[in-house]
Amino acid sequence: MQPEDIKQLIERGFPGARVEVEGDGHHFEALIVAKEFAGKSMLQQHQMVYAALGDKMRAEIHALSMRTLTPEQYKDA
Repeated sequence: MQPEDIKQLIERGFPGARVEVEGDGHHFEALIVAKEFAGKSMLQQHQMVYAALGDKMRAEIHALSMRTLTPEQYKDA
């Protein structure tokens, strides 16, 4: 699993989102900016990303740290 693979999976789950993923094949870091996160807690946002990754999260992705933001939060960051 490469960063680009994870990026594509997340983008499929969040069309139009800004997604950046870096990693070494074992540990990954992601920035996801999506309008779908509005009104959701950080835990709910992360659960949404895990759902987009599906079984890959259990089998092929061993460590993923993520920063999830709404477009408004990203603009203010």
